[in-house]
Amino acid sequence: MRSTVDMTPAATVETPNVTDPSLYLRGIPHGCFAQLRAIDGLAWHPYEDGGFWAVTHHADVRFVSRNPELFSSAIGHTNLWDLEADALEARRSLIDTDAPDHTRLRRLVAGAFTPKNIRLWEETVRAITIDLLDEFVSQGGGDWVDMVAAPLPIQVILTMLGVPVEDADYLVELSNYLVEGTGDAQSIPPDAFGNTTELRLLPFNSPASHALFEYGEGMRQHRQDDLQDDLVSHLVQAQSEDEQMSRSEYRNMFHLLVFAGNETTRTAISHGAMALAASPGEWQRVLDDRSMINSAAEEILRWATPIMHMRRTVTTDTELAGTSIAKGDKVVMWYASANRDETVFEDPFRFDVSRANSDHFAFGGGGPHLCLGAFLARLELTVLLEEMAKRSLCLEQTSEPVRARSNFVHGVLSVGMQPRTSP
Repeated sequence: MRSTVDMTPAATVETPNVTDPSLYLRGIPHGCFAQLRAIDGLAWHPYEDGGFWAVTHHADVRFVSRNPELFSSAIGHTNLWDLEADALEARRSLIDTDAPDHTRLRRLVAGAFTPKNIRLWEETVRAITIDLLDEFVSQGGGDWVDMVAAPLPIQVILTMLGVPVEDADYLVELSNYLVEGTGDAQSIPPDAFGNTTELRLLPFNSPASHALFEYGEGMRQHRQDDLQDDLVSHLVQAQSEDEQMSRSEYRNMFHLLVFAGNETTRTAISHGAMALAASPGEWQRVLDDRSMINSAAEEILRWATPIMHMRRTVTTDTELAGTSIAKGDKVVMWYASANRDETVFEDPFRFDVSRANSDHFAFGGGGPHLCLGAFLARLELTVLLEEMAKRSLCLEQTSEPVRARSNFVHGVLSVGMQPRTSP
């Protein structure tokens, strides 16, 4: 239900729709988000049989992210729609928990993603990147997503997990179907991959989640008998406060690591390529001054905003941005809007590889749910830019992108690119 406490004028203003997945087939509807940011306080956005408060300003997104005691990830759901209690429990992953469960689960995997441990993977990331770029150049270009953006992060995360890299294409296929589940239509039937589970009990309402669960269970069984120095083995052995990770927690953790470890970074790499192709002068600045590679990577992340929103549920009557919101209300943090906030980023719609302000929300707004893979994504992106710069490799876009029909993942399914050696 809509909040009934001290309704502000902002709540009665007609707001533009930003939830229709078809809008995102043309890219993020930045004009709509600009209208939302122009409204005093929070805007009330109708959705299904209720609605949510749209949090669109940079400062407000940060406040919600860093106050989990007021804005819960465990109550309700972190996507826009509501779930029945049994579905919420069946689908609950790390991102759908609050402390102390969140603290326990995150501690089980956080060590593998520290900056120190991620740096140990640089040689692996570089070797994969070199092979992919060599093939891209030798073929004279092609679908950038298929040739570079998708295989790079999936091969890295599978190597870390201990999953056979030859299964990368299958797991990318499953990820694509999961993204479909965030839209309003799916291209596969409910019983795809042998699924017999009600879709409402599966992440993204997708039978591809059943397939990913089954794959993760197979890996768990293999590692029970043959422990290795990899993340799956670590999860199999996982203990926190003398409590074994439950079977449900394992399968949802495996699901999250595969999906988030590949989908978000490939989205950043896809949008990064399009931005560099559209702004050849900016890429030339990097070629002329390699010290800009880190700032260019941060600008790509801001520009791309791979995950466009997350939802929280209010735990007690409170106020945000001068708007009274009630216990049980939904608030949705729109990272896609906050990363174009004119009060924070100068000329926010300009792609600027030397942008000094890298305070973007590509990895969430901070707080306990800061993306585990942030350091890994940065490593993959900076290594890619370094290897492109070594080759003086410039990109020319040869086809319009095919975008995901999703208001959640800023996905690119395909985009043609060809190499050239000068801007």
